[in-house]
Amino acid sequence: MGIFQIIKKSNRTRARLGIIKTAHGVIHTPAFIPVGTQAAIKGLTVDQLKEIGSDSLLCNTYHLYLRPGDEIVKKMGGLHKFMNWDRPIWTDSGGFQVFSLGAALEHGVGKVANIFPGEKTGVLREGEAEHAIPKKEKLTKISEEGVEFRSHIDGSSHFISPEKSIQIQENLGADLIFAFDECTSPLHDYEYTKRSMKRTHRWAVRCLEAFKHKKPAHSGRGSPNPIGRQALYGVIQGGVFEDLRKESAKVIGNLGFDGVGIGGAMGKIKSDMYKILDWIMPLLPEEKPRHLLGIGSPEDIEKAVMAGVDTFDCVAPTRLARNGAALVEGGRFNLKLAKNLEDKNPIDKKCGCYTCKNYSRSYLAHLFRAGEMLGPILATAHNLWFMENLFRKIREKLAKSK
Repeated sequence: MGIFQIIKKSNRTRARLGIIKTAHGVIHTPAFIPVGTQAAIKGLTVDQLKEIGSDSLLCNTYHLYLRPGDEIVKKMGGLHKFMNWDRPIWTDSGGFQVFSLGAALEHGVGKVANIFPGEKTGVLREGEAEHAIPKKEKLTKISEEGVEFRSHIDGSSHFISPEKSIQIQENLGADLIFAFDECTSPLHDYEYTKRSMKRTHRWAVRCLEAFKHKKPAHSGRGSPNPIGRQALYGVIQGGVFEDLRKESAKVIGNLGFDGVGIGGAMGKIKSDMYKILDWIMPLLPEEKPRHLLGIGSPEDIEKAVMAGVDTFDCVAPTRLARNGAALVEGGRFNLKLAKNLEDKNPIDKKCGCYTCKNYSRSYLAHLFRAGEMLGPILATAHNLWFMENLFRKIREKLAKSK
């Protein structure tokens, strides 16, 4: 029996309403997964995150492996006890950091800055900070065995193989984990993307083997997973190339993973991403949940849900908040502008978040302009509430559809 239950399907699109079942509760899908890179949503407590309505969150394998170390987290009882979060937790594989420290530096692209290099980036939206990535020497060396890399913290040398990624994620104790993969750049050519995809497929098999040979799920006190077991997602690669994406969808979809992640380069412009989703969705097992890795801007969501995506994770809502950009219907609102100092209104009069119920644009503008840490905290609470409310509306719409 799988981890995913489909409650309702749309008759007009590939959208699905469902739940993902884990040892620490269920995730109502479609869902947005906030990113707590280092086992924390910057500026928010877990109680605040619960008040916002988040079913789950995602932590970063690479960062937690380096600091404080996955063995330390294991000794502390796993991520759930370590961070006092009793709902589902996801961890990525560390594969994206291979991209960040490798091709992203070499090509000057990234998941947030210039992920779609064909899009115009010269004019920023209101409230958006530019995170341009200059081209630099890459810090990784990829081989068949795995990835050798230098720590961004102290320059120390490390090696992660598919098997080690699974071991690290077992130590962290998340409910939903990902197979180790190589995330390609939108600037990689066909031949490199094909070689990389084939290697990702071989790594996927190794991840499954390592996963199968883990100890049975624990039920004792102090276990990171007190009931049930971890669920493993495979990751589809293939870049912008239709034949490669379709091949990867078939291979990963049929290997026996609990769910499917969609990763790698999603094109030079956003319309490429929707084409990629249209290529692969008909080829994936209907009964398995589908996660779009690192994509979750409000403008991307509805089309991706209609294409058949169930869950999303993205750092953009929290990163934008820290830079003074509040998400509002139709775009973003720049909290830093001087004109806001004389505005008694909340960010959004219709918003039900803690920030909008209690604070004015004037106060928020003051906080940001004065460099007070409360500004980013209140903006983060608003942006995550905005995302949760967006998905709540999507789920309600699906539930009412005929």
